[in-house]
Amino acid sequence: MTAEDGTPDGRPGEPERPLSVVIADDQALVRGGFRLILKAAGIDVAAEAADGARAVAAARAHRPDVVLMDIRMPVMDGIEATRQILADAPPGGQEGCGPPTRVIILTTFDLDAYVYAALTAGASGFLLKDVTPEHLVAAVQLVRTGDALLAPSITRRLVERFAGTAGAPGTVPGPGHRPGPALPADPGRRSGAPGGDTSVLTRRELEVLGLVARGMSNAEIAASLTLSEATVKTHVARILTKLSLRDRVQAVVLAYETGLISPASGAAGADGHHDGRDSPGAR
Repeated sequence: MTAEDGTPDGRPGEPERPLSVVIADDQALVRGGFRLILKAAGIDVAAEAADGARAVAAARAHRPDVVLMDIRMPVMDGIEATRQILADAPPGGQEGCGPPTRVIILTTFDLDAYVYAALTAGASGFLLKDVTPEHLVAAVQLVRTGDALLAPSITRRLVERFAGTAGAPGTVPGPGHRPGPALPADPGRRSGAPGGDTSVLTRRELEVLGLVARGMSNAEIAASLTLSEATVKTHVARILTKLSLRDRVQAVVLAYETGLISPASGAAGADGHHDGRDSPGAR
């Protein structure tokens, strides 16, 4: 089997090992609730962490498949912790290393700017803290395959709002803003951020990338371009490889930051009716 972006779900012939997760959140009740949900689904919680520094240490010690990462934590915020964890991760498929650790950001709507910075640092997606148990389990299982947890409407809104403006001098926080981790001067150029040259793509690959950036699934892209889903998966996999991108989240960020898609054009995506509870598979 393969993920939506064409990434193999596992190495052929190898039994799939149990999922392992590290939960990083400064609220004990949040950690405890997520732990119970994950364990009930047969997912191993390797460790918990109450701050970003402990999250990095836990990820290095246990090499989990997924880290559930809060952003606003003491000692070290979730953005910096995400950057350090992903900087440690060996390249996917490296012999003897297993798959790299993936990071899912835990957030609330009033922290959009920080979520965007975390995505550009390499996180594979995000969840709202009031996520349902079913959605939490599905999200962890999804990113373990190497795919991205990309709720199209929310991710597109984040990129449209902050690409080219997050951390810019004179940027004024919106209503309801609460103090949190300091944004980098240019979050889109943090370590792990996409920086590929789209000139290496063919015309068809540019078309596919543009539709991915609008939040369209492989099936929707196939219908739009009159292609088979298998062909679309091949195009997406080649785009990620050519641009050295981790997943579809980074592809969306890159499309906006390079000007391939503008907020005005991206806002008219095919799934503008989606809300914050898009299923994890809506990528």
